[in-house]
Amino acid sequence: MTTARTSTRFLYIARHGEASQDETELTERGRRQAALLGERLRGIPLSAVHHGPLPRAAQTARLIHEGLSQDIPLQVSEEAGDYVPYVPSREELPDESADRLLGFVQQFPEDERNRGPELAGAAMARFTGVVSGDEPRHELVVTHAFLAAWFVRDALDAPAWRWLGLNHSNAALTAIRYTPGRPAALLMVNDMGHLPAELHWTGFPPELRV
Repeated sequence: MTTARTSTRFLYIARHGEASQDETELTERGRRQAALLGERLRGIPLSAVHHGPLPRAAQTARLIHEGLSQDIPLQVSEEAGDYVPYVPSREELPDESADRLLGFVQQFPEDERNRGPELAGAAMARFTGVVSGDEPRHELVVTHAFLAAWFVRDALDAPAWRWLGLNHSNAALTAIRYTPGRPAALLMVNDMGHLPAELHWTGFPPELRV
């Protein structure tokens, strides 16, 4: 019996650029962030740029796409959207932080909390793991902070609740490698090297900025 061949997947994950207060569009800083991220990704042999359906993710993806040097499909994906990927029970959480973490999750609409795990499962099935065939694949997902955290948590094989507290700045870059026969490798997290100092840390909790 012939075994199907598989190859490495390189998944690049970016949170959208800084958005306006009503989140209907990017700010000027957000547009600059997206354009600079596109310049950084130029030359990487991306096979697709996926993005969530909300305007801030779609606009970021288009600006990144404009900066790439090759013709690459630009694809909207509901799985790359903004949602709560997992709602923990109190028993899963550390005693000292359970109230705060549960309070944070409960502020989101019930339908978002209920459907989020299904979308997160679909995102994992679509964007992670090795790929079929003999050639490695490079893909970019332009998404939101929660899904970026979920990808990182999964790559580290951390408990499901641990997506909470894994923050991502606007237009920062995370990269994960999925290689046949090996665990997922986290290559970089929240990397802002392509951004000047004045564009660092936007969208990140002030108390956690460095």
